[in-house]
Amino acid sequence: MRRRTAAVEGQHGSEWGWFLAWIAVGGCLALGLAALLSVGVVLIVLAAAVGVFLLRKGHRNAVVGGVAGLGLPLFYLGYLNRGGPGTVCYATAGERTCTDEFAPVPFLVVGALLFAAGFAVFLVLDHRHRRTS
Repeated sequence: MRRRTAAVEGQHGSEWGWFLAWIAVGGCLALGLAALLSVGVVLIVLAAAVGVFLLRKGHRNAVVGGVAGLGLPLFYLGYLNRGGPGTVCYATAGERTCTDEFAPVPFLVVGALLFAAGFAVFLVLDHRHRRTS
């Protein structure tokens, strides 16, 4: 009986590792979409290649980590636009630079919703998987 319990606990811990890997894939994909005009194509191809590997080798429940990962670049975009909305100027010793920034709140809200949804769905699937094992 103890061997089965240890095996189930070992599988449970590894599912979180696969989930974190899928978060990285989702983040890479979202960053690739955001940077499509520069290095985005390379990031999308990288995310697709790693995603195929994870689908073949990893736990199926961990795929929802990709949804959580889609929110990570949105947090970064919210941080970059933290002075917005509108024109934001920064002065240094030698120059003054002005940029137009978006409102950061929509980026943060959508990022938080995606991140929380990915975790919530994974926890529900993990709970169901542990009950049936």
